[in-house]
Amino acid sequence: MSGLLQPRAIGTSLPRIDGLAKVTGTAPYAYEQPVTDPLYLHPVQASIARGRVTAIDTAAAEALNGVVAVLTHHNAPRLASDHDKELWVLQSNQVAFRGQFIGAVIAETSEIARHAAELVHVSYDEQPHDTELRADRDDLYTPNGFQADTVDGDVDAALETAAVRIDQIYTTPMEHNNPVEPHTTVATWDSTGGTGRLTLYDSTQGVFGVRNALAPVFGLDPERIRVVAPYVGGGFGSKGMPHAHNVLTGLAAQVVGGRPVKYALTRQQMFALVGYRTPTIQRIQLGAEADGRLSTIAHDVIEQTSRIKEFAEGSAAPTRMMYGAPNRRTTHRLAALDVPVPFWMRAPGVAPGMFAGESAMDELAIACGLDPIELRVRNEPATDPETGKAWSGRHLIACLREGACRFGWDHRDPTPATHRQDCWLVGTGVAAATYPRCAMVGSTATIGYHHGRYLVRIGAMDIGTGSWTALTQIAADALTCPVDSVELQIGDTDLPTATIASGSSGITSWGTTIVETARTFRDKYGPDPSDGDEAHATMPDNPDADHYAMHSFGAQFAEVRINADTGEIRVPRMLGVFSIGRVINPRTARSQLIGGMTMGLSMALHEESIVDNRFGHVINHDLAGYHIATHADVNNIDATWLDEPDPHSNPMGSHGAGEIGIVGAAAAIANAVHHATGIRIRNLPITPDKLLH
Repeated sequence: MSGLLQPRAIGTSLPRIDGLAKVTGTAPYAYEQPVTDPLYLHPVQASIARGRVTAIDTAAAEALNGVVAVLTHHNAPRLASDHDKELWVLQSNQVAFRGQFIGAVIAETSEIARHAAELVHVSYDEQPHDTELRADRDDLYTPNGFQADTVDGDVDAALETAAVRIDQIYTTPMEHNNPVEPHTTVATWDSTGGTGRLTLYDSTQGVFGVRNALAPVFGLDPERIRVVAPYVGGGFGSKGMPHAHNVLTGLAAQVVGGRPVKYALTRQQMFALVGYRTPTIQRIQLGAEADGRLSTIAHDVIEQTSRIKEFAEGSAAPTRMMYGAPNRRTTHRLAALDVPVPFWMRAPGVAPGMFAGESAMDELAIACGLDPIELRVRNEPATDPETGKAWSGRHLIACLREGACRFGWDHRDPTPATHRQDCWLVGTGVAAATYPRCAMVGSTATIGYHHGRYLVRIGAMDIGTGSWTALTQIAADALTCPVDSVELQIGDTDLPTATIASGSSGITSWGTTIVETARTFRDKYGPDPSDGDEAHATMPDNPDADHYAMHSFGAQFAEVRINADTGEIRVPRMLGVFSIGRVINPRTARSQLIGGMTMGLSMALHEESIVDNRFGHVINHDLAGYHIATHADVNNIDATWLDEPDPHSNPMGSHGAGEIGIVGAAAAIANAVHHATGIRIRNLPITPDKLLH
């Protein structure tokens, strides 16, 4: 990748362009989009984990004043494709998990719809279900769709001869995304002309992803579905693709004569219907020489999926490239259970995988009598261990060194459980972080010149990350014009095609597309265009992607204080130092990194969705029972980065910042807890009961 942009707007802390609209309440989110004479939907959900509906009595609901329609599998419009079983809504009497949609009430108000849904009486033929993930299951299988297993060298032989060995099991629980804006859809079905046309105002991470996924389900050409989402109140992966509620609302819209139908999931419903981070059981085996140099790494992962749709993620993938060792093995196995479908959650796979890997590295450092930073330095690979490619820029050691200086690591006494201030045990920990530099092909953009301003149009997304602002800065530099000469339009399938906001790929994918379009525009019209001039372009291939391994890196530091009498855990300070290429907007990038670190703190100490296997559902399915980090838990969190553009990544020299902030944070806290107490917690979350022996 050659021809890096010369930054002018890029690198400045430009305030959010959408900030004023958001803080004044004038930015319309999905549920707030102005529609005429809307109706409201409330679902009927299965109260068993597996079986079939034998009878469903809707008479009382239909008799309620204000109810317009009640949908069940008996009368719902027929869908065209069952390729994605998660989206095969109200098409049969089969129940695959507790909380599945088995009906819906459409009414004049949300209150009437909810009351009517409670009046629907359902009878079941209940069948035995299985919702328990265990390592000793005899039905574990190798997932499809990605490289599940890798092996280099002779791992078992190397472990036998290793001077120092670590062999431990680490677990992470089921976790649920809880964005501030719940999953929401407003649907209108236009039957004019005989062929349906569906419009969705949706809370999504990708308008084109929604359109392309739903088109075959409804039997429509993609061009007959419009999805609009200019503002989204967080997604963290869970809004990366449509879920069953999108289909349910679309079905409802078909039967109400063209009136819009609104549906916002309740917090409780989200725990069954929009995905979750799969729980993991991870075995890490490390073999090293006495000086800490790794001879072998093995990382074996067990996860769960749903019987109706397979979903797996590569929790062991970062182990393949993180440290140098001649003998390496990774495996992934799945248990198919009677549960909802798992889905993406911030840094999918990488966050739980690096918790296990970086906790094991801390254990190895202690076993070798080495400082944890020095251990990582000794195992720094010159090239990517997985592919053999040169690094486009691997600055992990620089992150560790810079972080150590800022954090005061050199003054640390390595002896665990020896540091106390009054009734508080004090400890510090460190962990490394990585995340792949991701790019998604397929985005296009147009740039037009109108009345002295450049109109940049691309169907990209801003899910709260700052895309409105960062893309405007990129366009301004690519066009060599002031920021206020650029008008950006995003978040609508009426705009040119764009990929989803996922995997920290957005700015790379959309920004590269905008730069290419700007270059095309300037080549065609020069520096002095005429009113009405317009050009379009598609994201070009990156030839350097075949020759370089591209990853972001970081170092996470944490201090913990643990009450010796109660086990209460506090994290007074965290520090993250990251290598993420050139930063487009320091203000929004820092916000993303601190947000990720806060989510990592929450992962370490609080988050756990508890399944009652007798009934197959999450029992703490709201924010009263599902604990997350709040203001009282978050003290001094600082995030900084190295100033080093990656010339091979994209024309901006940037990487993504959305995911890497969470990676390594939980391990740094767990390692600090061990330093404070001498107790190694390998099963998240770290709660006081696990420290009170």
